[in-house]
Amino acid sequence: MQVTRRKFVHTAATSALATSAFLSGLGAANPGKGKILKIAVVGCGGRGQHNIRTFTEAAALMGHKVEIVALADAFQDQVEAAANRFEVSPDKCIVGWDAYHKVAESGATFVILTTPPLFRPLHFAMMVEAGKHVMMEKPVAVDAPGCREIIAIGETAAQKGLSILAGTQRRHQLSYLKNKALVDAGAVGEIVGGTVMWNSQVPWIKERKATWSDADYLGRNWLNWTELSGDHICEQHVHNIDVANWFLGRLPQSAIGFGGRARRETGNSYDFFSVDLDYGNGVHIHSQCRQISGTYSRVGEFFRGTKGELLGGGKIKGNDVSIPDIQVLDKDGRIQEMVNWIDSAITGNPLNESRQVAESTAVAIMGRIAAYTGEFIRFRDLMENAESPLYSQTLSVSARDFETGSVTLPAENVAPVPGDGAEIRRIG
Repeated sequence: MQVTRRKFVHTAATSALATSAFLSGLGAANPGKGKILKIAVVGCGGRGQHNIRTFTEAAALMGHKVEIVALADAFQDQVEAAANRFEVSPDKCIVGWDAYHKVAESGATFVILTTPPLFRPLHFAMMVEAGKHVMMEKPVAVDAPGCREIIAIGETAAQKGLSILAGTQRRHQLSYLKNKALVDAGAVGEIVGGTVMWNSQVPWIKERKATWSDADYLGRNWLNWTELSGDHICEQHVHNIDVANWFLGRLPQSAIGFGGRARRETGNSYDFFSVDLDYGNGVHIHSQCRQISGTYSRVGEFFRGTKGELLGGGKIKGNDVSIPDIQVLDKDGRIQEMVNWIDSAITGNPLNESRQVAESTAVAIMGRIAAYTGEFIRFRDLMENAESPLYSQTLSVSARDFETGSVTLPAENVAPVPGDGAEIRRIG
């Protein structure tokens, strides 16, 4: 039985009314209305600037104003571009691999972390120690030790009453929230399988300039290096993997898969991955992602249930069920996540997405290792079993290497080749 249009029209209408009521409540009853929100950003590239904009839009929806107290980046031109766009004075601009230290010392209440994922645990730890509410973009690590570190730091943040937001905006997007509620209400029965995918183009490549050091090249071309990004199964496809974990309500137990590098022109990342994620009880999710220019693009999630099927944030067929009203200020999850972050910090009811995003990142890393090595990889060997070599496996460049000036460029255009197990030691 298909979920009726009447039911969706009713849900949309009640959600709109709830949104109006929420807006009215913020305007009349919220004691935090009219605040000046002091924010700092570490990582002023495209994503950092995007998050400044969505944070500002969210604050305006809630009746607040935003003051940017610090912009930090390893590169001068990145900081200047953000400062010019948002009219920030030069005295609030900080440049260098250690710029995040000054952000921690700044008067910011909210800090957005949008540097390459390699740096996330190091930067997150310092911001929590400084008592900042943190928005950290996904993914949050490039190896299993980094994921476990994020979870531990998140627990410290919870003890301090800090609000921690991850960049997994689908969990805040109205269309996904509705479908998750319908799944929980039994619209499709039990989910028994599905596919999650991010098949697209190579986002960008930065060619090395003669004046760049190894650190500069890695930092500017980070998307194409596994050491900085975690590879695209982690950096980009983690969104869809996170939706699978969310909708199923549990994590996969193991992964087996493959991938390869055929056309990439720089770095050492793969072009494609195809991974089977085993969630136990006979439930398998096919994780697929590809970054090859000139190929067909499709991004999203499909789940099959015992009584129906659905797309993550799209069409659903199944039982006709009712769901509670869902209150949002904006249907765009990228803005709504900022609304939720701000509200949770101001009202003293902090959200904390540290574990959720760390575990989804770890699942993506598990898939990467399975493809790199050709081995059967168990999730517990990354996150629980200290006797496993995967538990302590790190990549060849650390975040602190950039501050100490000890970065050495890994071999370029040399990617892992599965076979005899050597790669499980070399690139995990």
